[in-house]
Amino acid sequence: MATSVIGLDIGTTRVRAVELQHGRSGPVVLRYAEVPIPLGAVRDGEVADPNAVAIALRQLWAHGKFSHRDVVMGVGNQRVMVRSLSLPWMPMTQLRAALPFQVQDTLPVAVEDAVLDYFPTGESNGPEGRMLHGLLVAATRDTVQANLGAAETAGLRPIMVDLNAFALMRVHMLGPLADRTVALVDIGGATTNVVIAEHGVPRLVRTLPTGGQYVTDAIAAALKLSASEAEAIKRQVGVGFAVPPELEAAAEVVNHVTQNMVESIRNTLVYYASSNPGRVAELVVLTGGGAYLNGLGQYLSSATRMSVVVADLFASVGVAKSAALAPFQGVESTLAVSLGLALAVAA
Repeated sequence: MATSVIGLDIGTTRVRAVELQHGRSGPVVLRYAEVPIPLGAVRDGEVADPNAVAIALRQLWAHGKFSHRDVVMGVGNQRVMVRSLSLPWMPMTQLRAALPFQVQDTLPVAVEDAVLDYFPTGESNGPEGRMLHGLLVAATRDTVQANLGAAETAGLRPIMVDLNAFALMRVHMLGPLADRTVALVDIGGATTNVVIAEHGVPRLVRTLPTGGQYVTDAIAAALKLSASEAEAIKRQVGVGFAVPPELEAAAEVVNHVTQNMVESIRNTLVYYASSNPGRVAELVVLTGGGAYLNGLGQYLSSATRMSVVVADLFASVGVAKSAALAPFQGVESTLAVSLGLALAVAA
């Protein structure tokens, strides 16, 4: 049996893996690697070209020199539904077995076409007896199978599938944020995960169909540039900054697409605040590649009237020399999901 855990994150533009060991003083990152994947191989958070992704995963294992092939994988896109659900109390094994019968009339797809799970967040006693409160997670089966199939084709052995949003919360709850109400916002290439966590308990999970790749694609289409050229210009222009005349068209595109992204995030936070009076999030914590767009944090802070910070993932996680994280200095928060997936299993 492996003495370490590997979290595997299949993103829109890259595959990433973290190998983690749980030591006496806490979790320690042993190895990390990431490898680019062809554009279009993953669309909207779902594997569209299993062979291309499998090739990238083989390269990832060769490059990262991971010690085994057992992996915890994540899912998270628009076809994964997360909603609050209260049920009569019963042991979790019985509850999970009964879920298909409990929720079959509430799902947008046939229950046999969905993968179901339940995340308990609390209990209560009332007129209806003892009740269990929590979050129902329902993913379309083909979404999960597409990701599993790519990993298995690459020779990996998925031992668990977790929700990316739960992985995101898990990695933040190791430190002082566990005692606060925070909004965790992971901006990926094509999806943005928003989790409201209250004292270590997820209260709201949303996956928004927006991300950093949308900005790059919009620049490429408007200015007729390659994806790499558009990405470079996006990083140069940022959002909300004065630019020379030759970059004004690009800045207008960046500002427009980013405004839509920020509005989607803001609306999610407003919905939570209006649904939970007196329990508003105190802080927005950013992770993901999209978090490093110059000016985005300030823009989001202005729109939400909240403090916004980029996550410090390694305040409570050790890093071994073998992890070779030096090339990722300054963009460490891109590891958030893969690190959180590895934390799902205590080795």
